[in-house]
Amino acid sequence: MTTTFVPRRRRAQLNWLLTVLPAFPLVLLVLRLWYLSQQDLPTMLLLVQYISPLGMISALIITLIWTVPAVILVLRLLGGILLVSKPDDTGRSLLAVTALRMPDWVVLLAAMLAAFTWQLRLLPTLCMLIVAILGLTAAQRFRGVRPLMLWITLGVPILVGVLVLIFVWPGITAALRTGEISTAILLGVPPLLGPFLTGPVPASAARLFTHWPAVGAALIAPLLIGVVFLRAPVLPNSAVEVGPSGKEIEVVRGQLISVDDTSTTVLKTTGEVEFIPNDQVRSKTLCPEPVRPPESSVAVRGWPLSASVLSWIAPTRRVTEVDPRCLGRPLNPS
Repeated sequence: MTTTFVPRRRRAQLNWLLTVLPAFPLVLLVLRLWYLSQQDLPTMLLLVQYISPLGMISALIITLIWTVPAVILVLRLLGGILLVSKPDDTGRSLLAVTALRMPDWVVLLAAMLAAFTWQLRLLPTLCMLIVAILGLTAAQRFRGVRPLMLWITLGVPILVGVLVLIFVWPGITAALRTGEISTAILLGVPPLLGPFLTGPVPASAARLFTHWPAVGAALIAPLLIGVVFLRAPVLPNSAVEVGPSGKEIEVVRGQLISVDDTSTTVLKTTGEVEFIPNDQVRSKTLCPEPVRPPESSVAVRGWPLSASVLSWIAPTRRVTEVDPRCLGRPLNPS
């Protein structure tokens, strides 16, 4: 009776998970439009009519691409700890089953994606996750080969931790000098934790060390993802010069919704929608997104900690001069 009930319960949990996961991005997109319309239903319906779903999905992917490897690597780490600590719990834990059935190439792709998309100050954490997963995998597959298992579970984490500390040491000292304690912790603590995450924990505390962190992350992650995505741009910022011929020109700034045969629709920062007749439009321009100050002013060997490898590789448009229309002034004041 018990042996049949556990697989059924696990299948039911998996079915619920597979049902909720596809709906979560849709909920995020709807909440983004609700937030953009400033909780005005007619404005939200107008945005739904004109905003391209592909554009919103692209904004969702670009904004939240860093979360995909984080979820995969953390699940593999916690599930691996549970597998080596309490092997008898494999069939009854969704976390353990997920880690057991996760292919190695998925973990490899997740690590590569994280290396490109995570900020430099998070790369020591990535190294910690990789060596811990490698050690846990060795503990599962090479139990009889003790020298190899000891090298992978202890030697590799210690060696990688030392190399990472040598590389980021200037950043740790600079962060402590400037008072960025959180940055110093992110750089210095993860390399020290690698050797402690490659072995089993007491069987009686295995679920406490694995399931509860996974449940906490599952509860907090949607909130953090929602907060980040609600601030992501989904419409282009624009400035439109408006005015009949021979009269004073007014600059309307906002987010461009659509342009049709009769009018140009702009969503102002106050939440109001303005329909501008096309015969009164004198000029239009796209305005760059406001540049946010870097989250950390510390650099490690010339690499800013708030930058990622992808931001260095991808071409970046440099804004040298600000268009006066983006500041609310006409391009050619009379």
